[in-house]
This record gives sequence, C-alpha cells and structure tokens, in this order.
Amino acid sequence: MKPQDVANPDPYRAQSGIPIALGACHTAVVEGYAIEGHVPAREIKRLLAERPRARGIAVPGMPAGSPGMEGGRSVPYDVLLVLPDGSHKVYVRYGR
Repeated sequence: MKPQDVANPDPYRAQSGIPIALGACHTAVVEGYAIEGHVPAREIKRLLAERPRARGIAVPGMPAGSPGMEGGRSVPYDVLLVLPDGSHKVYVRYGR
C-alpha cells in the first residue's frame, strides 16, 4: 500500500486501534500491528519478533530526538505498547 496524505488521520488511528490521545503524525499497519508516530525501527523489529498481544506501538506527538525528528536537541520519550483494550504501558524509554 502506498502512503497517503489525509486531512484527518483520526479515523485511520481509530480503525487501527490507536486511541486518539496517543496520536502523532504518521499511522501505519505492519503485519497486523499499528505503528503510530516516530517509532524507532529497533522497536518495530522487536514488536514483530516478540508478537505481544497488542494493537501496536506508539510515540505520541513528535518528540525532538525521535527518528525523523533529530536535530540540535533531544527530549526523553516513551514508546508505548497499546494493549487490546486500548490502554497502554511503556514498552521502552528513550533518553532517560
């Protein structure tokens, strides 16, 4: 599937099982898992290797220092595992 720009990504997030509150600028589905935001490739590979019972993983917002947001400064951020019920927990922490 080719990338698509859409005016409102919220319906796509909802369809993928990502709560709106965890939204970012990119939504993808890889092997049945939703990937939301600037998630490091290492964590996507880990997700696909471990195959946890989850909807997917998310990096809400656009934190400085996350993949694609590199630059002069970085802020700590979390990659969140989105569970089947829509709740989430920290999958891994970066920059702490």
